[in-house]
Amino acid sequence: QVQLVEAGGGLVQPGGSLRLSCAAAGSIFSINAMGWYCQAPGKQRELVARITRSGTTNYADTVKGRFTISRDNAKNTMYLQMNSLKPEDSAVYYCNAAILTLLRRAIDSWGQGTQVTVSS
Repeated sequence: QVQLVEAGGGLVQPGGSLRLSCAAAGSIFSINAMGWYCQAPGKQRELVARITRSGTTNYADTVKGRFTISRDNAKNTMYLQMNSLKPEDSAVYYCNAAILTLLRRAIDSWGQGTQVTVSS
C-alpha cells in the first residue's frame, strides 16, 4: 500500500509565500513523475506543476515565475515553493505520483489535499 501525505497549506496574505510538501510512503520501488494539482470551488482539478524523476519540470502559465517544484528522490518527497501568492491561487492542492510498487505494480496515487487560502 502507498500513501501520499501533503503538508504546508494555510492562510497567507497576498504577496506572501508558502511551501508545500508531499511525502510518499509504503511499498514503493520507484517513483516516476510527480505533480501538484489544484482545485478551487466549482472548478475542475488542474495541473499546477509537474516534475519527472530526472528533474525536468513544467508549469501552468498562471504560476510560471512564481512557483517552483522540486523533489528529493532519496526521501520520496516533492515540494512546491509558492511565492508572490495571489487570491486566485486559493484552492485545495493535491499531490500526485506515478509509483511502481515493490510488487512491480504501476499505480497513480493521490494525496488527501491541503488547503491554500490567499486573503488579506
